[in-house]
Amino acid sequence: MPEPYRIGVLGLTHDHVWGNLQDLNASDDGVLVAAADPNGPLLEQVQQQFRCTTYSEYDALLEREQLDAVYIFSDNAAGAGLTEKAAAKGLHVLIEKPMAADVAGADRMLAAARRAGVRLMVNWPFAWWPQMQKALAMAAGGDIGDVWQVKYRAAHAGPKELGCSTYFCDWLFDAARNGGGALIDYGCYGAVLARRLLGVPSRVTAVAGRVVKEDITVEDNAVLIMSYASAIAIAEGSWSQIGNLTSYVTTIYGTQGTLMIEPRVGGRLLLATDEHPDGAEVEVPPALPHFRNATAHFLHCLRSGSEFFSLCNDRVGRDAQEILTAALISAREGRHVSLPLTFTSTSGEFGHR
Repeated sequence: MPEPYRIGVLGLTHDHVWGNLQDLNASDDGVLVAAADPNGPLLEQVQQQFRCTTYSEYDALLEREQLDAVYIFSDNAAGAGLTEKAAAKGLHVLIEKPMAADVAGADRMLAAARRAGVRLMVNWPFAWWPQMQKALAMAAGGDIGDVWQVKYRAAHAGPKELGCSTYFCDWLFDAARNGGGALIDYGCYGAVLARRLLGVPSRVTAVAGRVVKEDITVEDNAVLIMSYASAIAIAEGSWSQIGNLTSYVTTIYGTQGTLMIEPRVGGRLLLATDEHPDGAEVEVPPALPHFRNATAHFLHCLRSGSEFFSLCNDRVGRDAQEILTAALISAREGRHVSLPLTFTSTSGEFGHR
């Protein structure tokens, strides 16, 4: 059996890190060697849970450890610089969605990976839903005809209400470190689905604002509309929704059918057609072992040399980031924004609508 890949973790402030490290701990293909983060309590937590070496400085980990790849779970703004540092060391990178705070950061990451000849994968948690994998395959295979609309709504009552850690909330509510607020954090899912299914839109229109929450300075709700020559995509992000109704549901509309993807592992995939207008459940096979989580997929693709799943492709992630940057500009300036952008960064706060 080949030696497991030696993995380091750069950043522990993104709460998604813990589930991904559990998957790594359970894998025979990789081993967690070390983790770095400036926050002492997080280093104590990772050391206690996974018995790895810890560092308070990222550079120290990269200088002292012999690694094959890194996981990056920092704030969005820091991810670009950390990717550049890791790539310069010849390390492959798995980074959590949406990969950067703006498209300028995403461009830096792609350039660094290409320059160093390393692999860069963006983890989108819904990529590992078997029903999502099946739906994307059906749409690509023409099972619902030509796709003319994609819609995704990501929504909950808010990061604090959801139970996110203080470390996570600190940067989610910081426009500079996150890139925005709910538009970036939750609008990104619909943006990447639109990019995957329809390509890069010709223009983006968005509205965003602090609609409900009084204690944050970033937007708590956003709606993005992505326009194509013969299609429309809609992405919704909310940090103020009560209950789970409509949350995380994906709908793909085609000229010959409609797919509705229920959320989370175990959710159903429904197909509506002229013969079955109310929808019928589609049989969804269990995910292949290397499609069950980000770790399994990342390490399998490193070992086999195969391409990353299309949702996790770094170019697709980069283009989704451009859509998000355009959406921030649109929401702030109240206008349509054409793609490609002629400038590549934006930041700022949203007040009450």
